[in-house]
Amino acid sequence: MHRLQYDLLIRTALLEDLGGAGDITTEACVSPDAQGSFALAARVAGTIAGLDLAALAFRMVDPSLHFTRIVQDGDSVEAGAVIATIEGNAQGILTGERVALNFLGHLSGIATATRAVADAIAHTKCRVVCTRKTTPGLRAVEKYAVRCGGGMNHRFGLDDAVLIKDNHIALAGSITAALQRARARAGHLVKIEIEVDTLDQLAEVFAAGGADVVLLDNMTEAALRDAVALVAGRALTEASGGITPGRAASIAETGVDLMSIGGLTHSVRTLDIGLDVVQTN
Repeated sequence: MHRLQYDLLIRTALLEDLGGAGDITTEACVSPDAQGSFALAARVAGTIAGLDLAALAFRMVDPSLHFTRIVQDGDSVEAGAVIATIEGNAQGILTGERVALNFLGHLSGIATATRAVADAIAHTKCRVVCTRKTTPGLRAVEKYAVRCGGGMNHRFGLDDAVLIKDNHIALAGSITAALQRARARAGHLVKIEIEVDTLDQLAEVFAAGGADVVLLDNMTEAALRDAVALVAGRALTEASGGITPGRAASIAETGVDLMSIGGLTHSVRTLDIGLDVVQTN
């Protein structure tokens, strides 16, 4: 990721935390001249993402702070592992702590959840992808965390691909009409994906000329196998809807190319990462 993609996020989060009076606790309890060494450590095992954001949170508070990575984004660590160290003015480190940990823990949680699914389906050709079910304002960094966990990104917004869903079909009048309108509007570099719920709808897609990707929504494993056979390589196949990590392997084994899981970003558990004092001066 480029710093321009997250600079404003960190600045906004720090301003929210500092409020109008600043860090009154640290200023009261810690000498402005105090120096220290601190370690960012994983309390539980997981996959790390967001080190650049954490480093920027500290440096934005105090540019003289020295942030050293022990691991890299995308690395998996065991419980207790030190993932980075921060040295310098103790007030600055404590002031930036919560914002750094909020981003690092949240994004590492996403990367950890994604890694679990990616590992579960590694024996198949299927790849796990995220969705647009992201925290408002955090989509770019959350999708980055998915990549750190071994996943791929679905579209980033409404403008980078056509995804015809059930409501579009209902308002257009039919699958055929929706596809015709999409082809007439989309540029030559824009992919078209369409959602179907049944094999009959899938057959209509190809009767109407096909699409680049077919989203197979809320289908059983048996139905997914039939759908893959019906598509016969004419489009990418994406399983979606209610996919849990426990079902990931059986869904991937149906032969689908992709599985999209909104839960990777909209309901993931934060990875527990803490900041510990190593030495003070």
